[in-house]
Amino acid sequence: MHMTVKGHHIDITDSIRSYVDQKFGRPWRHFDHVNEVHVVLGVQKLNQIAEVTVRLPGKDVHCEASHADLYAAIDLLADKLDRQVVRYKETHRPGVHRGQGADSRMAP
Repeated sequence: MHMTVKGHHIDITDSIRSYVDQKFGRPWRHFDHVNEVHVVLGVQKLNQIAEVTVRLPGKDVHCEASHADLYAAIDLLADKLDRQVVRYKETHRPGVHRGQGADSRMAP
């Protein structure tokens, strides 16, 4: 997995980068087939904005969160990304839509 962290009108310090690495470790517990992660942190007037684009097999997942505090925005973003990765994993399980479930093996 390749993670890129960039800043838009903000300098990315080592502490911010390590916090992002720590927070985005949680969604990969559910799903480890991640190709690339692109994180953009920025400032717009009084809001701190955090965006992430994750390349999964067959789909790109994009999330965005904003808050007055940058660390809180990263927390919100990690929660949103976690929910979207779980939803992606549930819909892309092998055998779910191909009639290979437990109900299809039972004879009428």
